[in-house]
Amino acid sequence: MSATPFPGPRPSRRRFLGMAAATPLAVSGTLALGAGTAQAADSAYVMCYFTESTSLGEGTDYGLHLAVSTDALDWTPLNQNNPLVTPTAGALGLRDPFLLRKQDGTFVVLATDLKGTDWSYNSRYIHVWDSTDLRSFTGYRRLKLHDMTTHSWAPEAFWDAGRGQYAVIYSSVDSSGHNVIMVNYTRDFATASAPQVFFDPGYDVIDGDMAVGVNGYNYLFFKKNQTLAAARSTSLSPGSFSEFGTGVAHGGTEAPTVHKSLTSNTWYLWGDTYTPNGDFYAWRSTDLASGTWTALDQRTYTQPMNSKHCGITTISATEYDNLIARWGTPAWNRLKSYNHPARYVRHSDYVGRIDTYPFDPYTDSLWKLVPGLTDGAGVSFQSVNYPTRHLRHYNYQLRLDVDDETSTFAADATFYRTAGLADSTWASYRSYNNPTRYVRHSDYVLRIDPISTATEREDATFRVGH
Repeated sequence: MSATPFPGPRPSRRRFLGMAAATPLAVSGTLALGAGTAQAADSAYVMCYFTESTSLGEGTDYGLHLAVSTDALDWTPLNQNNPLVTPTAGALGLRDPFLLRKQDGTFVVLATDLKGTDWSYNSRYIHVWDSTDLRSFTGYRRLKLHDMTTHSWAPEAFWDAGRGQYAVIYSSVDSSGHNVIMVNYTRDFATASAPQVFFDPGYDVIDGDMAVGVNGYNYLFFKKNQTLAAARSTSLSPGSFSEFGTGVAHGGTEAPTVHKSLTSNTWYLWGDTYTPNGDFYAWRSTDLASGTWTALDQRTYTQPMNSKHCGITTISATEYDNLIARWGTPAWNRLKSYNHPARYVRHSDYVGRIDTYPFDPYTDSLWKLVPGLTDGAGVSFQSVNYPTRHLRHYNYQLRLDVDDETSTFAADATFYRTAGLADSTWASYRSYNNPTRYVRHSDYVLRIDPISTATEREDATFRVGH
């Protein structure tokens, strides 16, 4: 559950929920890459999320968004980062979507029934869709989880082989008066059993995410205060989990999502900050049992723009290709700074610069990389939100100017892409009419300069992505 305005856990509302007796569960015999199960043919990843911009204006959408990746680090939004489907009942919006591949190979989408940030809105329901291939979504419904006046936040699900049912976990308030992780059981995501307390350490916890059947343990990740924490159990029985390990945070962090790489023994843990001004952060571990995580360099990953509270599952190469064919990839790019990877190339007051993401208007950082205005073998940077303007150099500084269709403007606005001067897998841009100079940032302002030092090479290196 992302973007709460409170510095710690959300405010509790004392409510009583009738709890059913716990039934012992067996450890799942199938290794899960998070809460879902990977198929043998899977070779790529899909992420679901909703979007919030810093001002909760343009770029904010409480519908279901998807992005794809071949390495689970560099993500490509689908449908131009627009929603694929939006709820038509309840609050008419969603937060905290979760995507599960079911035992039959199809998918189910779960999400919080809430639009915006009205935390006083208490829904007993969650949103549900079915999908065979994520190219269409059918059977929309709301699943009722309890009868009391309290929320049902951040639903997720996993297959419990011992029960032969799916467990739906979510954050709600029990008789203790604070948020706990609840569980209901279902076979069809249309009706569910009575709620039980799944995990209550005695203090507020929200945003549960599971890794099931990992070397004899089941792991539960959750938000504790402003930190991503973990608990584990050798069973899946409600009440059997005990907190362990060292929590991680980057500022106030919530919405943990854990999954395993398809190509190595690496686990990734994602979290985002709980305000619209926040960003995604990632950690890695090669041993969940160690309870320790190492923060990833932001150079190594790029999350979908304005994305909040993600869920990740694996897909096949065919499913990956079909998703791109159905929904399309962005018609724009973003450029990330190599030595300031939290910053992206943007225009501000028509000046080219790099600023820390996120910012408003976020469209200032969207570019169409078009054939060079002077030489089609080069590239020019056309602004998405000011399409009559391109980045050009003037007195060696880059600014966003209207194309006056002169040869001088065209030359000033044309650059040749080269292998990154600091990292050949990235990109650098050499000026067309000042060929000894490259685009670089200096005090966060973009210029064209001769490049000679290691620092200047880093200043002149960018990653082209979305």
